[in-house]
Amino acid sequence: MIQTGNRPSSYGLCEHGLRDWAGAHWNLSAARLVEEALRRNEGRLAHNGALVVETGKFTGRSPQDKFIVRDGLTENTVHWGPVNQAITAENFERLHAKAVEHLKGKELFVEDLRAGADPDYSLAVRVITTLAWHNLFGRQLLIRPDPESLDNHVPGFTIIFAPECQADPATDGVNSTTVIAVSFTRKVVLIMGTFYAGELKKSVFTILNHLLPDRGVFPMHCSANIGPAGDVALFFGLSGTGKTTLSADPVRRLIGDDEHGWSSAGVFNFEGGCYAKCIRLSRENEPQIWNAIRFGSVLENVVMDLATGRLDFDSDKLTENTRAAYPVDYIDDAVIPAIAGHPTNVVFLTADAFGVLPPISRLTPEMAMFHFLSGYTAKLAGTERGLGVEPQPDFSACFGAPFLPRHPEVYARMLGDNMRRHQVSCWLVNTGWVGGAYGVGQRIKLSYTRAMVNAAIAGQLDSVPVTPHPVFQVLVPQSCPGLPDAILDAASQWQDPAAYDQAAAALSRRFQENFEKFGALASEIVGAGPR
Repeated sequence: MIQTGNRPSSYGLCEHGLRDWAGAHWNLSAARLVEEALRRNEGRLAHNGALVVETGKFTGRSPQDKFIVRDGLTENTVHWGPVNQAITAENFERLHAKAVEHLKGKELFVEDLRAGADPDYSLAVRVITTLAWHNLFGRQLLIRPDPESLDNHVPGFTIIFAPECQADPATDGVNSTTVIAVSFTRKVVLIMGTFYAGELKKSVFTILNHLLPDRGVFPMHCSANIGPAGDVALFFGLSGTGKTTLSADPVRRLIGDDEHGWSSAGVFNFEGGCYAKCIRLSRENEPQIWNAIRFGSVLENVVMDLATGRLDFDSDKLTENTRAAYPVDYIDDAVIPAIAGHPTNVVFLTADAFGVLPPISRLTPEMAMFHFLSGYTAKLAGTERGLGVEPQPDFSACFGAPFLPRHPEVYARMLGDNMRRHQVSCWLVNTGWVGGAYGVGQRIKLSYTRAMVNAAIAGQLDSVPVTPHPVFQVLVPQSCPGLPDAILDAASQWQDPAAYDQAAAALSRRFQENFEKFGALASEIVGAGPR
């Protein structure tokens, strides 16, 4: 059997039940993984050196195909339902055996990594893939340990990514030929039947979201950065709302763009890389992300001219959900190691498809709890399988329901406790539409959003008078430095005031209907929601 790369860990592939593989490539560098991907015709190099790949028919996550093994370890800790679907241990073992059999005779790429920048809460992760570019993706997105620690790397969790291997719904207890299954007892994740690499990243996030609350750490679907004075800001929001874009600020240092923990010591990044949406990416609007796309980066489903290697970031020919994966240190002056103190500001980002929420508003602690549990945004086309062209309004608890194994109230209480303990200010920012709903109004200018967010984080809005919104009750600043005052009044942007009132009332009802599913905690804060 061929073996390349660094010396294998003493905890070898046989420990995973893997035998008779054709070759094992251990902990290859980014450059070597790019070479292997090119040798195997898995992708092409763009003019800027990035590796360009396509993920086939699946260009987003498959939430309906995600499962957690229901056993003695998870029976009473997982919030079972449509988000956290149960699979039996027997069916998981059947899928595992199928994956192991599939890997026989194949070249395997093995990368030993870590999740969690704080060493007190770090999880050792092993990524085993059949494709070099999937291994490169894992290497760039997770934390790369010191080389001297790799000899004795024992994974706390192992991810087996076998996209060519398919499940059988008739015998495997799943919904389709695609499956993403997590066993907390076996400490294994199986990814089968999809080439979309985001499943790897979000599987690690799901694992940490289950493990860390028992250790007093609040896991968060948010980006984070830190200002010159050491002030930390968190940005919560689902895909497409601006977490990555707004946290990559040239005057603030990036901690991370998507997943963090908040411990008794402060905030730390779960990852060692960024996974940025790059549809309509431009050097002018997002210079830090633009400059990060270079050799070692992976571009998913970005259209490229094969003759010149030039990239067309404006094209959605393959998907709206084009992505760039790169190490966090590709961002100038990123915080390494990605550990910081307690935040002073929390920002909730929502892409309001109805165009009725104010561009920015201040939230009381009770309002913050309400909107955190609500997690309102619009799903943008391409971030998940099954979405059409039109954005769809959606409520995703804690701005990350697909990745939360426990009941949302567990995470909501941790947020509330931390905000009160550390006197954190909270803001709701609409990065979506103004002047009308999607198709009528316009997406708010990124420059306006940046100006409002920067003013809020810098404390420039703390003494500005606010006006309670007549429907949503949120506290809308009457002015913001550098912006026309009228921009802050959502209703005034509509040509038809009556149509705005009708749309606001309709969205208010959606909030109220969604909130009925929450229990005791909901009754404490329901008065902070829309009227």
